[in-house]
Amino acid sequence: PKMKEDHCLHTALLCLGVLCCSHGLATDGLSLSRPSLHGHHEKGKEGQVLHRSKRGWVWNQFFVIEEYTGPDPVLVGRLHSDIDSGDGNIKYILSGEGAGIIFVIDDKSGNIHATKTLDREERAQYTLTAQAVDRNTNRPLEPPSEFIVKVQDINDNPPEFLHENYHANVPERSNVGTSVIQVTASDADDPTYGNSAKLVYSILEGQPYFSVEAQTGIIRTALPNMDREAKEEYHVVIQAKDMGGHMGGLSGTTKVTITLTDVNDNPPKFPQSVYQMSVSEAAVPGEEVGRVKAKDPDIGENGLVAYSIIDGDGMDMFEITTDYETQEGVVKLKKTLDYETKKSYSLKVEAANVHIDPKFISNGPFKDTVTVKIAVEDADEPPVFLKPSYIFEVQENAASGTVVGKVHAKDPDAANSAIRYSIDRHTDLERYFVINAEDGNIKTIKALDREEMAWHNISVFAVEVHKQHQEAKVPVAIKVVDVNDNAPKFAAAYEAFVCENARSNQQFITISADDKDDSANGPRFIFSLPPEIIHNPNFTLRDNRDNTASVLVRREGFSRQKQDLYLLPIVISDGGVPPLSSTNTLTIRVCGCDGSGSLLSCNAEAYVLNAGLSTGALIAILACIVILLVIVVLFVTLKRQKKEPLIVFEEEDVRENIITYDDEGGGEEDTEAFDIATLQNPDGINGFIPRKDIKPEYQYLPRPGLRPAPNSVDVDDFINTRIQEADNDPTAPPYDSIQIYGYEGRGSVAGSLSSLESATTDSDLDYDYLQNWGPRFKKLADLYGSKDTFDDDS
Repeated sequence: PKMKEDHCLHTALLCLGVLCCSHGLATDGLSLSRPSLHGHHEKGKEGQVLHRSKRGWVWNQFFVIEEYTGPDPVLVGRLHSDIDSGDGNIKYILSGEGAGIIFVIDDKSGNIHATKTLDREERAQYTLTAQAVDRNTNRPLEPPSEFIVKVQDINDNPPEFLHENYHANVPERSNVGTSVIQVTASDADDPTYGNSAKLVYSILEGQPYFSVEAQTGIIRTALPNMDREAKEEYHVVIQAKDMGGHMGGLSGTTKVTITLTDVNDNPPKFPQSVYQMSVSEAAVPGEEVGRVKAKDPDIGENGLVAYSIIDGDGMDMFEITTDYETQEGVVKLKKTLDYETKKSYSLKVEAANVHIDPKFISNGPFKDTVTVKIAVEDADEPPVFLKPSYIFEVQENAASGTVVGKVHAKDPDAANSAIRYSIDRHTDLERYFVINAEDGNIKTIKALDREEMAWHNISVFAVEVHKQHQEAKVPVAIKVVDVNDNAPKFAAAYEAFVCENARSNQQFITISADDKDDSANGPRFIFSLPPEIIHNPNFTLRDNRDNTASVLVRREGFSRQKQDLYLLPIVISDGGVPPLSSTNTLTIRVCGCDGSGSLLSCNAEAYVLNAGLSTGALIAILACIVILLVIVVLFVTLKRQKKEPLIVFEEEDVRENIITYDDEGGGEEDTEAFDIATLQNPDGINGFIPRKDIKPEYQYLPRPGLRPAPNSVDVDDFINTRIQEADNDPTAPPYDSIQIYGYEGRGSVAGSLSSLESATTDSDLDYDYLQNWGPRFKKLADLYGSKDTFDDDS
């Protein structure tokens, strides 16, 4: 019953403390006391139930107003234990969040002060722990107890919008109340305490076009039929105020830029009712004549306009296209114009919107029309020939001055200037024709030959007399009409052969003819023999009536010995008017044939063997002579060749191979005359040559007094000087490798073989063994092998 009573008292005191603190009692330093709790259960670790010991704290929940700026530290509250008798033996200790830094406690009285200004927006509450200990022994007299210090909010933060500037769009012509955008502000104050964070929205700028909902911040349209074409952009200022909008509240603002988007609520409209244009008659189809433009204040696809020609007498001559970049209608020429035929045209052009909004169809037809008048301007045009080309005919061989034909051109302009004609000489290099400059008559200058050129293609110029730059050109083709001025001839150089044993009326050749004239003056060809030989006893002619003729044998028994060649004249006539004919000679040879009629030979050598040799015999004789000449040349060449001896005969003088050493040269291989330049090495004069096989221990400097002049010719002094330098220089070899041949070696059984010593010194050596040394020592064996022999030879 006791524990239940303490718990009820604790609950009552807690409620009373909260009530008192809510009325600011804590800030006045008041404290509430409660008896210690007995039997309060606490759960420890591992589910162990701990029994809290009895303590006599004066308990309180403390509040501190934020942003306190008084001169003295603010009293937060007081802690007091019921075992504190006031003798100062109890020491109060404070720990936890901000203890010792923000919150300090008087260890004797238990008063807690806040030393710093607190900001609820930074931290709303602090959890602290209080403990009472014996001042002398620091022994805890009460178990630690936690309490909370709450920071009481004041309205110290104004509302802030999420963005400093907002951008929004709304279609023009929108109904009143159409939602545009919602703006939102936030307040850092405590929304659960008072009205510090209760916001109300209002509009400062932008009326009467827009309004804002006070609680939600939604901006809506306030006027109907807002026209983008009148005003496109609006600047609205929205305010958010706390404290529910009452006096003393803080506020914040933001700017909202609202743009009206376009709708197709305007039809296109031409700024004028008539357009005047002009075009030259020289303009080519596709050339631009002019432009029209219907203005539509709408933008984008709502302002797209398409143009078309719906009426007018120029519908066939002109066309219109739409330039979507400039929104203009481009009038272009469709066909060639002629000023002299029609000088003006009229068009009715319509401009209509491409996209139409059904919501605004009642605003009227979204199209407009305009009249376009086009004047045709006279252009200075070049002359025009009546025909695009001319074809004339003239007979060949016509006399000079014969009229070929006439060309005619006129000036299409209204002035109708006079025309002058001329021939382009690049097309008539041979100058066959001439033209009358005034009337355009073309005449020949010299005779024409169809067989050389059947057609002449020339060009004629027409130029205005007063405007030389206006020029026209027309092609003229002139055909040369054939005249029968060429007689027919053999189609080829015919040569016929007839057998000696030919039969009577036997055909042996068919001939044809050729005529340079046209077919009208050529075939049909007529073949015949001249009247004087029409009764030729040897041959006859038969016209085949197909432009060919056959030659036949009239008699039998031809003989090459009597006559081997016949010349038969043949007359050929053409079918021209008047006809022409020519006499052509056919060569006929008599040949030998076999029984079947095949040719064997057409030569007459068989009948002239008595008079000389035949060609084959002469060729054979010449071939024999050439062969004999070739044989003679080969024989003489072989006789002149001699074989060289392969060995040296014994009779040759062996002394021819003995080399005489009569100088102090470079050794046995030096067979040339002595040359002082060999010893005077220019490299050696300027310095010594070090020895390469040993390292010199010191640098030797030759004595200048021992060196002779470079161009000295005293060889003996020069050699002695070099020998002395070499002997005194242990670091380098001599200046030159001078070899002394006074000693010829040792160890040879034969001794010295010098012929110089043998003449003055007697030798008792026996040289007979040289006979056994082979053929190479045969000469030495003969000279030294036997003393008797040597004496005999000498």
